[in-house]
Amino acid sequence: MKLWSNSFADGARIPGEFAFCVIDPVDHVKLSGNRNPHLAWSGAPARTASFVVVCRDGDVPSRPDDVNQEGREIPSTLPRVDFYHWLLVDIPPTLASIAAGGFSDGVTPRGKSGPAAAHGTRQGVNDYTGWFASDRDMNGDYFGYDGPCPPWNDSMVHHYEFSVHALDIARVPLEGRFAGADLLRAIQGHVLDSARLVGTYTLNPRIAGS
Repeated sequence: MKLWSNSFADGARIPGEFAFCVIDPVDHVKLSGNRNPHLAWSGAPARTASFVVVCRDGDVPSRPDDVNQEGREIPSTLPRVDFYHWLLVDIPPTLASIAAGGFSDGVTPRGKSGPAAAHGTRQGVNDYTGWFASDRDMNGDYFGYDGPCPPWNDSMVHHYEFSVHALDIARVPLEGRFAGADLLRAIQGHVLDSARLVGTYTLNPRIAGS
């Protein structure tokens, strides 16, 4: 299979309109367009019954001690963990592209509704659900796509992996609210083929132009 985007090239920087936040010279960051990027794929196996799309950032700091702290920078040597930005399942086999902004177009405080979504699809909760859990103004279930907003003091550029998976089942065996780990377990043994695309993003002005 092949996966591509008209929104950014493989290995290139993701434009700010597809991010949750952009750099602000006064307050470090400000909310952005938060549109999902365009994605398209080809070469799926003939037996494909549905597709799954996942967006994952594997460069998230494993400890919050230095995150967004004045006068500190998160070292690149700190171990990193996964943060899921999008879990889209039950995509019909007749669908081979997703329009930019088709599933997300702006930041929704407390999260977008779900799991039901366009074209008969469903969406899981992304990891902003946990990130905002203690925020009185933002807490809630964040279904669907919410774009990049890495720590503004991270010394690492983050890599966002968009992947599409062709499945041999029409409906992922999950009910109600589900997260990234739930989805990975549910599709195990059902993936016929996959393709990946990586975009980069940073909110650290020191490395943003590098």
